[in-house]
Parts: sequence; structure tokens; C-alpha cells
Amino acid sequence: MSPKKETQKSNGSTDEEKAAMKERAQELKASTTPSQEEKSPSEQIDAIIKEPGDWRGEKLSQLRALILKADSAVVEEVKWKKPSKPTGVPVWSHDGILCVADTLKKAVRLTFPKGAQIKDPNKLFNTRLDSNTVRAIDFYEGDSVDEAALKALILDAVRLNTPSERKR
Repeated sequence: MSPKKETQKSNGSTDEEKAAMKERAQELKASTTPSQEEKSPSEQIDAIIKEPGDWRGEKLSQLRALILKADSAVVEEVKWKKPSKPTGVPVWSHDGILCVADTLKKAVRLTFPKGAQIKDPNKLFNTRLDSNTVRAIDFYEGDSVDEAALKALILDAVRLNTPSERKR
């Protein structure tokens, strides 16, 4: 048997090498197209906001803006992706989780993992009131948001998460 003769191109590459390089270039191009997991948390939350396509997305967008305005050091994240919720859950943190958002069938819920320790003089918390740790606020269609009271809850959650407060 004679060895297979490869044709050389003017730049010194064989046809097989060129085909392999072209295939690799296409793979690299495909891998740079951001998937949902490769998008920034902010972009992922944008997609979660658009998902319901109704008042719930608008309410979630409003709440997000208020949270980001309340604390300039807040970090947006998306956590807990699973088959039942492939886009995940928006989470806002500052030295620990401040609150988590979820769009329910008839409400948008903001859950505060340390809510039982947060002062709520304006009685915003309206669900999960029997929990030893968590408190939440369900916002329904047409509900207004008490921006000052929500900001106070966010800042109190930040205070609970700061290292000096955790040592006490």
C-alpha cells in the first residue's frame, strides 16, 4: 500500500488541516455566543423580567430599581436554576442575601431570608409571617409600593449582613 498523498496549498497547509482549522474556528465562534448561563446576572434578570409579559414583569422591574437605588453596593445574582425554573431566581446581596424575587401566578414576591430580624414599622411584610427567620411581601396587580418603607427594609437587611452587626 502506498501512503496517502496529501495535497499542499500555497501556504503549506493540507486540505485536511484547513478543514480542521475551519471547523475549530466555527466551534470557537459558537462558544462565544452567550448562552443564558454565560450572560451577566443583570442580563439574566432582564430576561426574567420579560418572561411573564404582563404586570408582574413591570412590578419586578420597579422593585429591582428600588433595591438597586436603596444600596449602591448591592450585587445582583441569579441562583437556583433547576428544571422547574430554568432561568433561576433573582437575588440581591450585600455581604449576604438581602432578598429574593419570585413571580407567582397572581403576585410578585420579595422574600427576605432574615426578615424576622428586620424592623417593619410600616407592616410591609404580608406573608411568611409565622416563619422563625423569613418574611416576604406579596405585591398584587394594582398594588402601589411604599418606596421609603421598602428602602428602610433593604437598608435594615444590609445592616444585619454587615460584619460588625454579625459579631454582636
